[in-house]
Amino acid sequence: MTRQLDEAESVFAAARPRLFGIAYRMTGSVADAEDLVQEVWVRWQLADRAAVLNPEAYLATAITRLAINESQTARARRETYVGPWLPEPVDTSADPQVGAEQGAVLELAVLMLLEKLTPTERAAYVLREAFGYPYREIAEIVQTSEVATRQLVSRARKHLADERRVPVERADQRRLLEAFVAAARAGDLAALEKLFAQDVVSWSDSNGAIRAAGRPLFGAATLAKIISGWAPSFWAGAEVSFVEANGLAAVRLRKDDGTYAVITVTASAEGIDQVLWLVNPEKLAAFQ
Repeated sequence: MTRQLDEAESVFAAARPRLFGIAYRMTGSVADAEDLVQEVWVRWQLADRAAVLNPEAYLATAITRLAINESQTARARRETYVGPWLPEPVDTSADPQVGAEQGAVLELAVLMLLEKLTPTERAAYVLREAFGYPYREIAEIVQTSEVATRQLVSRARKHLADERRVPVERADQRRLLEAFVAAARAGDLAALEKLFAQDVVSWSDSNGAIRAAGRPLFGAATLAKIISGWAPSFWAGAEVSFVEANGLAAVRLRKDDGTYAVITVTASAEGIDQVLWLVNPEKLAAFQ
């Protein structure tokens, strides 16, 4: 019996990074993803493993179906969330268990867009784009036909393409983030406005835990004015360091030995088009 459990644990440990990667991309929450992985582990221990011909497929199916259910209930929970909800960032420089065989479907802005898909569309897209599953296997996992699965992925791709501009290279994103931080700390209104695309959007995730914008802020001139006005209080005494969040450059703000914000930007040829402020203390655990 002990040997069987050791074998089960070994199989599960090998699959765990991918299971976490699927669950995180589906939920945008480290805690929820870890809970789902733990639930799959319990099911795997109780399963008739001798009858399982493909353990990897069994485990991937289990985590995906649980994540679909979790996505449906999470939407209901977020109706009471105070202000904009953003995915919880992960420190990809520390190589957390995000199962990134491919780095796709990991950036915060992409995870935000995936929130607009149905849970089944999201699952099909994640399995295909992030992990390269064949359509046939995805169809079995999400319990639909292969033709329908191709349509799910196609719709998801179209949605993301319609909603998102072509992003700049990572080096350019880092350069623009650095310029943004310098201008924001200085309260330089003109420099900020010059960095922004005209239709830039700012999102602040606080869940009411600290004072932050309770709705998205739009427009280069408006946002530059607000950020320059925040500068004296928001940046005062901050220890500023650059980190990597979800594959892109971000900046961490610390004070009194604690992180109080993680900020990143997305950018296209038109300039910075989104500023993402993670200031909900519950979402900063990876960057303490």
